[in-house]
Amino acid sequence: MAEQKAKATVDIYGEEYIMRGDATPEYMSMLARYIDKKMKNIAARQPELPVSKIAVLAALNVADELSKLQEDYDALVKMMDSEKKDEKKNQKKQASR
Repeated sequence: MAEQKAKATVDIYGEEYIMRGDATPEYMSMLARYIDKKMKNIAARQPELPVSKIAVLAALNVADELSKLQEDYDALVKMMDSEKKDEKKNQKKQASR
C-alpha cells in the first residue's frame, strides 16, 4: 500500500491552499509563509499589479535566489574538490621523500 502523503492547509496572499507531499506539514507551512511574504512585499511596492503578476514576480524572485545559491554551491564544491586534489598531491610528494 502506498505511503500516505502529509497534508497542510496554508494561506498564500489571502487564498487557502491544501498542500500534500512527502515533507512535514510544518515545512510546507514554512514554504507557504515564505511565498506569502514575497508576494506581500511585491504588492506593497506595486499595489496596482494584479495577483497573477504579483505571483509571477514572486516566482522570479525565488528563482533568482535559487540560481544564485546554486552558483555559490557549485563554486564551493569546485573549491573543495580543488583543495582535496592539492592535498592528495602534497601527500604523494611527502610519501615519495
